[in-house]
Amino acid sequence: MKEPHSTGAGAMKKALRRGVLCRRDALPSSARTEASRAIMRKFISLPEYLGSKTVMFFVSFGSEVSTMDAIRDALASGRRAAVPKADKAGRKLAISAILDPEADLAPGAYGIPEPVDGRTKPVNPSEIDLVMMPGAAFDDACNRLGYGGGYYDSFLPTLRPGVPRIAAAFEIQIVDRVPVEEHDLKVDAVVTEKRIIRRKRMQEDTNAKD
Repeated sequence: MKEPHSTGAGAMKKALRRGVLCRRDALPSSARTEASRAIMRKFISLPEYLGSKTVMFFVSFGSEVSTMDAIRDALASGRRAAVPKADKAGRKLAISAILDPEADLAPGAYGIPEPVDGRTKPVNPSEIDLVMMPGAAFDDACNRLGYGGGYYDSFLPTLRPGVPRIAAAFEIQIVDRVPVEEHDLKVDAVVTEKRIIRRKRMQEDTNAKD
């Protein structure tokens, strides 16, 4: 029996994810630290961040871009820093605001630091002004390849329409083309240590109407 098209796309995604994450894991710790600082400096200078009150961050884990500099900047500047907690059974994200990253975060699902119950306050998705997105790979069209859990695919539609989704990634995570399926959602921009890639909305919207 011939495999459905989605299975082929899934296999392509899995292979691409594995290859990019291997490259990311191979980055020296010092290079990741330096690049992460550059990425966070770019992120907190974005107009979307400067105009926000409540920002949802991902809390970095393993070889991901370290997001702690931006989280601390948000707290120091009077913004609300919201972070996700994974509900593995429901494949959903619950969002809470933290005040002290050292005290308010502890390893949770998958070993990723998550908000500690009893120390943090829930945040309704309707209150979020900006989302910092994690991911395995991205391309110049702002397509995103996640880690395969589908958590953000189910979470993003709960936000207010138009809330910016901006990814933070190392330049080595940018690939020629990310395989996409109907349910996949683009990000609005990708910030790397070298550049800011923005989604070309007007051109895409025009092409969609033609």
